[in-house]
Amino acid sequence: MKGGGVVAVTRAIAILDAFHTSEAALTLGELARRTGLHKTTVLRIARTMAAARYLVQLDNGSWRLGPGAGWLGARYQTVFGHTASIEPVLRELSQTTGESAAFYVREGNFRSCVVRVDGPQTIRHHVRMGEMLPVNRGAIGRVLLAFSGESGELYDRIRRVGHHATRGERDPQVASVAFPVFGMNHRLIGCVAVSGPLDRFTRQACAKHESALRKAAAHLSYEIGGGALASVTA
Repeated sequence: MKGGGVVAVTRAIAILDAFHTSEAALTLGELARRTGLHKTTVLRIARTMAAARYLVQLDNGSWRLGPGAGWLGARYQTVFGHTASIEPVLRELSQTTGESAAFYVREGNFRSCVVRVDGPQTIRHHVRMGEMLPVNRGAIGRVLLAFSGESGELYDRIRRVGHHATRGERDPQVASVAFPVFGMNHRLIGCVAVSGPLDRFTRQACAKHESALRKAAAHLSYEIGGGALASVTA
C-alpha cells in the first residue's frame, strides 16, 4: 500500500465505513460491492471483527455494527468532554432555525461531526456523527481553517466578519452557515453550524440563521470554552 498502510486494517475500516446511518444491516454481497473487496475477503474480515464485537452476524446472514463500534464512538465523544452541554444548545438552535444543527472539530485535514441534532423538516441534510469530511470545503471547514490561522483573502475576510456561509460548495444541494467556538485566550475549540437544502437558505433566512448561530456560538464559548463570550459576538 502507498504510505506504508496495513492492508488488513484498511479493509476492516472500509467495511465499517460501508454502513450508512439509516441502515440496520447489510448483506455480504452489499458489503463486498461497497468496499470493492471479494466476498470471501469480506467474510474473513467480518468474522474477525465479530469476534472483537465490532460486527454482529444476524440469523439471515447479513451483518450489522456491533457494540464495540458503539463503544468506540462513545469514547471518541468523551475526548471532548462537553457533549452533554453542546446538545441542548444545538437542539434549541435547530428549533429556532428549522434546520439541522451540528458541532464540528478539526482533525488535521478533516473535520469531524461531534454532536448533531436533525432538523424538524422532512427534507434535511444528513451527516453521521463522527464522519470525517474535508476541511477545505463548505462553510464549516472554511471557518475551522480561518480561525486556525490559514492564510489567504477568503480566510482574512472570514476572520474579519466572524462567520461564513456557503451554497453548494461541498455538496451541490446543501447550504451551510457556520460560526467558530472559542476557549480561553481565543483558542479555537470547534465550529457550530446549521445546514439544509439550498432552496431554504435564502438571503433572508441566512440572516436569521446568523443571529441564532451567533447566540449559540456565544453560549457554547461560555459553557465549554471557559467564558470566551466576547469572542463570537462580532
